[in-house]
Amino acid sequence: MDKKQQFLNPEYSQGFVESPYVKQMCKITQLLYQHGWDERNGGNVSYRLTASEVNSYGDVHHIIRNIPIAFDASPLAGTYFLVTGTGRYFKNIIDYPQRDTGLVKIAQDGHSVDLLWGFCDGGLPTSEFPAHLMTHIERLKIDSNQRIVMHCHPTNLIALSFTVPLDEKTITRILWKMQAESIVVFPEGIGVLPYMTPGTNEIGAATAAKMSDYRLVLWPHHGIFASGDSMDEEFGLIETVEKAASIFTTIRSQGGPILSEISDENLAQLAARFDLTPTHEFMHGDTLAKMMRN
Repeated sequence: MDKKQQFLNPEYSQGFVESPYVKQMCKITQLLYQHGWDERNGGNVSYRLTASEVNSYGDVHHIIRNIPIAFDASPLAGTYFLVTGTGRYFKNIIDYPQRDTGLVKIAQDGHSVDLLWGFCDGGLPTSEFPAHLMTHIERLKIDSNQRIVMHCHPTNLIALSFTVPLDEKTITRILWKMQAESIVVFPEGIGVLPYMTPGTNEIGAATAAKMSDYRLVLWPHHGIFASGDSMDEEFGLIETVEKAASIFTTIRSQGGPILSEISDENLAQLAARFDLTPTHEFMHGDTLAKMMRN
């Protein structure tokens, strides 16, 4: 961009910290912290951006440093990501976005990223970044509008993973039957992994494989990995799942018999009303009372 173009485009002189993308990241990470889903340095978020969204800012055109990554991300070569940093506390991002987040571009060889903005104290992308990139690659095959990958630790959903069988049908049906909104918001259900060590490429690959069918994947006894079109859509998706899990927790704490539930017929009516195609094999099965006896 020459000087005349810079003059005609005043945004070019604006710092990336003032971009709507950084502001959205600050807002969402603060909400995640306030909800209690990202304690200490738990959780991470990545936001895929386009060249046209990035290039109008004046302080993103110089490579600050190159950072190796332990994954071949060559399918995403040239792609920009705003990503949270490893070891960073979500409660601080709103005050220190240029320290605790960074804008990176995947290098052509796929084995490193060029840091263009942020991580100003020498920080690095989240240790879960390879898992994020694997999920971005998989979700882009399903929906080119998918831009956000979010990992957090919703309390009631994690608790549920200790008390019910770790299979997708059981957990999906429990969450669907907790509130009418659930099947509407995640009609495909929720993917479930066995317990795996976080921060490894193995759990990243297993999560990405599940992402071919689901936007939500439960990491038992740990948290959730999710993908969405926007920060609002993604946060709302996790929020809906956690609300359903919190209702489940409340029902169990009240004790006593289950006297009524959202029936399979009710689920079918909801699907018809909102023109949804839920995962067929999850639409029929045990009653809520029977599932909660497990």
